[in-house]
This record gives sequence, C-alpha cells and structure tokens, in this order.
Amino acid sequence: MGRGSLVTPEQRSAFRARIEPMALAMSRAGLTPNMLTLIGFGIAAVGGLLAAVEWWFLAGIVATAGAAFDLFDGAVARATGQVTRVGAFMDSTFDRWGEGVVYVGIVVGATSAGFDLGAWIAAAALVSAFMVSYVRSKSESLGFSSGTGMAAIGLAPREVRTVILGLGLVGAGLLGGVSPDLLDAGSLLLAASLALITLLATITVIQRIRHVISQPTDHEGSPSA
Repeated sequence: MGRGSLVTPEQRSAFRARIEPMALAMSRAGLTPNMLTLIGFGIAAVGGLLAAVEWWFLAGIVATAGAAFDLFDGAVARATGQVTRVGAFMDSTFDRWGEGVVYVGIVVGATSAGFDLGAWIAAAALVSAFMVSYVRSKSESLGFSSGTGMAAIGLAPREVRTVILGLGLVGAGLLGGVSPDLLDAGSLLLAASLALITLLATITVIQRIRHVISQPTDHEGSPSA
C-alpha cells in the first residue's frame, strides 16, 4: 500500500504561497493566529448546528469555510514570525474539535430526518477521521516523522476530507435534503460522501501505521537515530 497523499507537498507549498497575501492582510487587520483558530472553530460549530437542523447546503458552505481557517492561522503565524508551540497546540486542538462538531451535527440531522444509516456512517467517518489525526500526533510525539512529514503520508489528510464532506453536504442540500430512503438522491449522495471519507481515512490510518512500524527502532522501542 502506497504512502502518497492525494495532496502533494508541492501542492501544499504552492497553495500556501497563494494565500500568504491574504494572511498578511488579516495580520494587518489585527487578527492573530490564535484569534483565527478560534474564529475557525466558531464557524465550524455553526456548520455543525446547521447540519443538525438539516440545513444541508448551508452546513456544507459554512463547515468548509471554517476548515479554511486552518490554513489562515498557520499562514499568519509563518508570515509574521508568530509560530509557537502554544499556537500549534491551539491549532491542532480546535481543528479536531471543530471537525468533530460537524460530524456530530450530521449524526443529529440524519437521525432527525429518519436516515439512520446516514447517522451510522457519519459516526464511522468521525472515528476514522480522528484516527488519522491521532496516529500522526502519537507517532510524532514518539519521534517518528517529525514536522510535516506525516502529513504527506496517506490518501486523505484533512484537506481531502473537507472537500469530500463539503461536496456531500452541499449536494445533499441541492438535491432536496435527506430522507429515510437511501435511494433518494440527497440521502445517497451524503451517505456516499461519508462512506468515501470512512474508506479513505481508514486507508490513511493503515498507511501511517505501516510507515511507523517500518522504521528501525532501538531496543527500548524508541526510534533509532
């Protein structure tokens, strides 16, 4: 099983270069990286609430916008020399929290619509998505693939999951929402997007585990130099 991500390091670098002017503008407006982190979390929470009340189209737009702030807070930090360990901690913590809130909103909304299968798949997608982040965090805390190395491993980092989920939510809204019938277009599209996230995220977890266990370790179980 390969290690490549659907988003290459070169694509990440090119995108960061494009958003740097926006990041600098945000900094000049007085927004700090931590402020952007909290704003992004707040937007994501609104996206989760919109999904919970079955406003699927708006939920997709808002949740995707919230996830975009994951790019801006880091960009502002790098552009202004405000990269700190506390900032990195805040960024990672609130990104995971915001992502989780959106999935919980989908579970609530799908359940309210009587689409239990969609709620179950959303819960599975939540677990798989969180495992992607957990494997990276745990491996890096033990000295494996420090920095951004692990981000380039696996098919579905957060950017990929965000796009798939946003398209699924927006599409479900445009197709009339979600109903108990899986064969309804909106229900089918939302379920398919969540199932794809679950599959790709699970593959990503396996790829990252294989990457870690393939590295040589010393007798105490720590990565060798």
